[in-house]
Amino acid sequence: MKRDIQKILVIKLSALGDFVLALAAMKHIRQVHAGAHITLLTTPPFEALARACPYFDAVEIDGKPKGIKAWWDLRKRIKAARFDRVYDLQTSAASSRIFNLLRPFPPEWSGIAWGCQLPHKNPHKDGMHTLERQADQLKYAGIWPDAPTRPGSAPPPDLAWIAASEPASRPLAAGVQPRPYVMIIPGGSAHRLDKRWPAEKFAALSRHFYSQGFDVVVIGGPQETRLARVIQQAVPQARDLTGRTDFARVALIGARAALVVGNDTGPLHLAAAAGARTIVLFSKASDPALSAPRGHVLVLQAENLADLDVAQVAQAASTLGVLQ
Repeated sequence: MKRDIQKILVIKLSALGDFVLALAAMKHIRQVHAGAHITLLTTPPFEALARACPYFDAVEIDGKPKGIKAWWDLRKRIKAARFDRVYDLQTSAASSRIFNLLRPFPPEWSGIAWGCQLPHKNPHKDGMHTLERQADQLKYAGIWPDAPTRPGSAPPPDLAWIAASEPASRPLAAGVQPRPYVMIIPGGSAHRLDKRWPAEKFAALSRHFYSQGFDVVVIGGPQETRLARVIQQAVPQARDLTGRTDFARVALIGARAALVVGNDTGPLHLAAAAGARTIVLFSKASDPALSAPRGHVLVLQAENLADLDVAQVAQAASTLGVLQ
């Protein structure tokens, strides 16, 4: 690692689950470059979370420019900033385009862009879990010589800094306390319905949890309120917080839950990174070996999630020590 690295740009554009996993690499970058000024280039959905994060001194949100002028403005600003090094944690065509935009004299760049100075050259990188892959990338960049790259060895992201900013006594939502509660995340990408367990099964599972003495809190975006309604038909006492939580609040609610159950989606990654005991449901649409959250996490997978029984998920809750 060069001693004169004073200005660093980290690139992470999307999506939420990937952003959360990348926090582990971001933490290591901050630890190694403790005295550097680190700027994150991201996109608007992650601005508030990134600004609260202790790993960055500045946050910019125009990482996906639209139109020639916006691309030119981004180029001028990055050039003017005179970054000593860029850590591209997006490693996509979009982020490599930024590298190419900065030619003929781009900053020292860690990533996969053709011609970059610190390329991640491991030919097996695409078969690695995100956590090991990004640790391996930083190993190739020279800042993590003993990087944990064996499958399952990399530490999960840690969102303890969010909980530290909130008083422990603050109520999470009216009526949630004093009963212990289970956080249910029934939604996900609107374009990936094959990654969702049926809402009716979430409803049956919620009814089971409520009968065992747990309150139920439903988390999601405003477009997922209809899924909360399905759950409330089975458990009228369930708390519908869809559309009423930001990312930090999701992490806090998850951290204080007895259990979190949901599909492979961004809010579940937030809760898991906050330390929640978590059951995550995977279909054949994605591979948990590449992207599952880590921590107190149990992965259940079925080729078609509709075939996953409620009893199997309830049994997994028992395995995690939530139900007797």
